[in-house]
Amino acid sequence: MKYDVVVLGAGAAGLMAAITAASRKKSVLVIERSNKVGKKILMSGGGRCNFTNTDLEFDNFLSKNKHFCKSALSRYTAWDFIDLVKKHQIEFEERKHNQLFCIHSAKDIVKMLLKECELNNVEIIKNTEITSVSNLETEITDYYKFRVKGHEHSSDENSFKIDCKSLIVATGALSVPTLGGSDFGYRLAEQFHMPIAMLSAGLVPFMYSDSLKPFCEKLSGISTDAEVSCSNKSFRENILFTHRGMSGPAILQISNYWKPGMEIIIDLLPGRNISKELIEQKRSKNKSLIRNYLSSFLSKSLTIELQNLLWKELADTPLNHIADNHLKCIGDTLNQWKIKPSSTEGYRTAEVTLGGIDTNFINSQTMEVNHQEGLYFVGELLDVTGHLGGFNFQWAWSSGYCAGLVA
Repeated sequence: MKYDVVVLGAGAAGLMAAITAASRKKSVLVIERSNKVGKKILMSGGGRCNFTNTDLEFDNFLSKNKHFCKSALSRYTAWDFIDLVKKHQIEFEERKHNQLFCIHSAKDIVKMLLKECELNNVEIIKNTEITSVSNLETEITDYYKFRVKGHEHSSDENSFKIDCKSLIVATGALSVPTLGGSDFGYRLAEQFHMPIAMLSAGLVPFMYSDSLKPFCEKLSGISTDAEVSCSNKSFRENILFTHRGMSGPAILQISNYWKPGMEIIIDLLPGRNISKELIEQKRSKNKSLIRNYLSSFLSKSLTIELQNLLWKELADTPLNHIADNHLKCIGDTLNQWKIKPSSTEGYRTAEVTLGGIDTNFINSQTMEVNHQEGLYFVGELLDVTGHLGGFNFQWAWSSGYCAGLVA
């Protein structure tokens, strides 16, 4: 079989690349390892898919080369994808922080992409295993540059051999292996002599192994507004206590900046100076207990567990009988709670993989490998990681589009 373009991976970036290339009248084949396309799309945003963000800033992306993402994100913007969504009459809504979600289901986005594939004659084969990718430039050929070999999962005998002019690799990264995450794309990059920036789990919950573990277990399912800081970055969103540790938007965001051994700082009452407030309450002869005063701002269960952790010996002492230095210490801790995660939950629950293929080896306008004509890497495989809130999907759409535009 021979095609102009072969795309490895039927996720967000791969399908966008295939649609764009096929719209240029190229013959396109998409090869997908799992039994269905767009698995990560279907599971995202609680099944509603946070498909982009209208407040797209380059500072919302992490990369060793901070400027790399600018070209692609400018060539295919959030508004371009929104136009596609509107074309297919998909109902969506804007939530806080300019995040756009499907009103009904993430299935709408997958159906839209598959419809575009159908309209542009993109072929898709699923349940396949790629056994090898080779460069044909050493052989006598005036057009085809790569040969892809593989077989269906159900049968080693039902194998295939495909030649193509352009190969777009969109196989995703290591995050959430149950949705198809693997190291295939990285191994292929190394085959073509491309360095990989250090990989780690991103947008991922924290775990604790010290006294905070039972603290979090008791509060599992409780969330609260907080500002979380690490490495000179801060995010104000909800944090969620889990039976393993902490999750929630603010924790997931800061996890991209955390390294093992680092502390994170949590302000449980952002915008309030609790030390000052407690001392002022003492001056006004307030006989309330600290937990009763704080229960106006924090949930009762969280206040009780904080009391057991931070001021257990003063639990039944009225505010006006507590020394100023004790009140200041309690207040300062609530505003700057310094804790050290033991680890993250890892790739099993990570929404993204930090690091990836070194972008110094990639053309920022086309996603083509600088030293290998016709080979493209897109999406999460590259050393570009967005914040939570639709930015990673937009990177997938943008990088896939740029590759498909020239492949």
